[in-house]
Amino acid sequence: MERIAKEILKDLNLDEVAPKARGPKNPVDHWTPPLLLERAAYLRKLAKHGDGSASETLKEYPQHFAMLSFRSRSGEVEIHERFADLFVVLSGAATLVTGGAVTGAHMVAPGETRGVSIAGGTRQNLRPGDVAHVPAGTPHQMLLKGDETIACLVMKVQEVT
Repeated sequence: MERIAKEILKDLNLDEVAPKARGPKNPVDHWTPPLLLERAAYLRKLAKHGDGSASETLKEYPQHFAMLSFRSRSGEVEIHERFADLFVVLSGAATLVTGGAVTGAHMVAPGETRGVSIAGGTRQNLRPGDVAHVPAGTPHQMLLKGDETIACLVMKVQEVT
């Protein structure tokens, strides 16, 4: 059997079966709202069986990465020393608190600090279609009321400090 396979392969022109080049690969990544909302629905299920929050990295790039985030509960305070967060709200609502003084601050990894709450910060209501940019080093926290949920595309952009 092996000898027959070798004979067939010997006579086969590999150019005839090789995948045809379709031109240069498109370097652009494109996520449609329906695709992002479908992934957010999956994250909602994960959050329901976890701690009320779930996220996934969509793609990593040299100086930034794209994430999808779902929350059904308020988050802790976050401070990213080297990364800005650009939130694009896909669905739901939340209050974004930024600045102020962080209570219960503790480092969880190099350049990453978490805390319990923010005193004296600025509050902004977020709704679908809103975009919020939080510079690196700025304390921020997503607060949800009652049965609120929020799904966001989050671009984490490395800032030079």
